[in-house]
Amino acid sequence: MPSSLIASCVFGCFGLNGILSIALSWTYRKPLAFFWTIPGMVLMGESLKRLPFDEVVGAYLVTGILMLALGLSGLIGRIMKAIPLAIVMAMVAGVFLRFGTDLIRHLQSDTWIALPMLVVFLALSVFGRIGRYVPPLIGAVIAGVVLIFIFEAPKLDFEQLHWLADPVFTMPVFSLRACLELVLPLAITVLLVQNGQGAAVLRAAGHDAPINAVASACGLWSLLTASVGSVSTCLTGPTNAILVSSGPKASHYIGGMSVGLFAVLFGLFSPGFIGLLMATPAAFIVVLGGLAMLKVLQTAFQSAFRAQFSFGALICFLVTVSGLEIASIGAAFWGLLAGYISSRLLEPQDFTQDA
Repeated sequence: MPSSLIASCVFGCFGLNGILSIALSWTYRKPLAFFWTIPGMVLMGESLKRLPFDEVVGAYLVTGILMLALGLSGLIGRIMKAIPLAIVMAMVAGVFLRFGTDLIRHLQSDTWIALPMLVVFLALSVFGRIGRYVPPLIGAVIAGVVLIFIFEAPKLDFEQLHWLADPVFTMPVFSLRACLELVLPLAITVLLVQNGQGAAVLRAAGHDAPINAVASACGLWSLLTASVGSVSTCLTGPTNAILVSSGPKASHYIGGMSVGLFAVLFGLFSPGFIGLLMATPAAFIVVLGGLAMLKVLQTAFQSAFRAQFSFGALICFLVTVSGLEIASIGAAFWGLLAGYISSRLLEPQDFTQDA
């Protein structure tokens, strides 16, 4: 895939989705951060081994139309309300578990950056007075950046960086083989898995996400991002989890708008930022993600393994962690399905009590 198309895709993933994040966070006064579906990006990578890029873009457009229709119908909202929160949060725990385990692994393999970031994070968490002015996660970021500047910056040639984005518009080609391979897996991944994670994280923090409006927005915006070669838009789980992890609930939407603004700037200057990120140690991103997800994982496990739907939650968690993939649809969806069926069969009384 040419570098020009990669840069254009990144512009859509960040710049265009940042605009949507700002608009909906302001409209609903909730932290609604939208980016791209990571499983969808993996699916696209596999498809490009067999399909031309213009046919993949055509499948993106068909997926967007399908998601828009389902969102406007109200069906997605009814499906999400029918799935118990405990099972959804078990899926969230299964998906985000790797963030925690990767953090532990990098403490051994990349101690030089992982340990100082963890120490700063814990220190600011323990000493609350300082943490009010410098949040623990921001302190960890600063510690990591300082270490990178000391050890990695000399290796980067800033003069070779090209900064301004130059989107490439791809004329779509609609083919049956691309639609059969991509449309249904992408739609299910976005509407039930990715959006389900995001909505569950927000719900656990006291925010009632407008499911049908979100689904419609993802469909409509996916039509726009597809024009520059980007994979479908989704309500992101990890980013929204970070947004609700600290601060007053009433001001969380400001975080959503701020993320959207930074995403727009990142998209506009994506070629330069990509060059900088390529020079950034992978351990920095992994450790930062692990620290950000600690509170989310705690909430997910507490919500999942309560009295009601606990067996279904366990099955959902195990299937999600297993990495099972059937028909190009990832384990998170099959975990939700297996958990729901298990609870229906073995915990029918919980549905009666929850009604």
